[in-house]
Amino acid sequence: MKSFTYEKANSPAAAASAAVKTSNAKFIAGGTNLLDLMKLEIETPSHLIDVNGLAFDRIEPSLDGGLRIGALVRNTTLAADERVRRDYGLLSRALLAGASGQLRNKATTAGNLLQRTRCPYFYDTNQPCNKRVPGSGCAAIGGITRQHAVIGGSDACIATHPSDMAVAMRALDATVETVRPDGTRRTIPIADLHRPPGDTPHIETSLAPGELITSVMLPKPVGGTQIYRKVRDRASYAFALVSVGAIVQRDGTGRVAVGGIAHKPWRVETAEAAMPRGAKAVATQLLDGAKPTKDNTFKLALVERTLGAVLAEAKG
Repeated sequence: MKSFTYEKANSPAAAASAAVKTSNAKFIAGGTNLLDLMKLEIETPSHLIDVNGLAFDRIEPSLDGGLRIGALVRNTTLAADERVRRDYGLLSRALLAGASGQLRNKATTAGNLLQRTRCPYFYDTNQPCNKRVPGSGCAAIGGITRQHAVIGGSDACIATHPSDMAVAMRALDATVETVRPDGTRRTIPIADLHRPPGDTPHIETSLAPGELITSVMLPKPVGGTQIYRKVRDRASYAFALVSVGAIVQRDGTGRVAVGGIAHKPWRVETAEAAMPRGAKAVATQLLDGAKPTKDNTFKLALVERTLGAVLAEAKG
């Protein structure tokens, strides 16, 4: 691990301002992803800004009947919250399907959304990776791609986003609240948070330099049967080959977001109109334009089958 300087932020605006004043600065909270990347020298920040002292560790009701989840709320706390379990069961289930209990005790809401890909080529510094070293190439393309994206990728990157929580947040239509270095605030729909790789896969989100996530907003509960199903190579805290987060209403309508297949939680709202007709009808539209490799073509059928199991479970 390379040397770095460190400071504790005393306000959101000060943290955001410090992040742009110092070259290659990073925010740190739980550190469950960043510290691993620093040890491997994939991330080499010159300066760390500790935001743990900021008052972003609460879950509070919002004026519209939803919930405001502070950026520093730990995954364990969020999954166990009575309001989340009652009204946003999809989110609680997705969190519990994620990392080990020890990691959930440290990992934060914002950090979970911003975690970087688990692509093995990204983690292997002997391999070219446009996400790690822009312009160096993508070793995954033409390599072993069983875990990689089948849709939304580009000629520069086919990595997937690893977050389970983000899949649930996408189905729940969450929004992300931020503060910028000049002190102004903005709200970003979670659908717009993660950028497609294009030819700049190292730019992973729509956040501006120094922009700090302060909270995540969940809208008023929509009810329905909420299910999160994750298919993985082993039951013990592996990342998803395919995951499906769904909200199914009594009339068969609902919402569905899929993980493990793209650079972000994959949701196509127009496909959801086909939910009463079954999984195949939804999957056909959801995966329109997919470009799987020979190693991960199976994901197309796996999405349909997993969604079919979810819809069957929702019907009781």
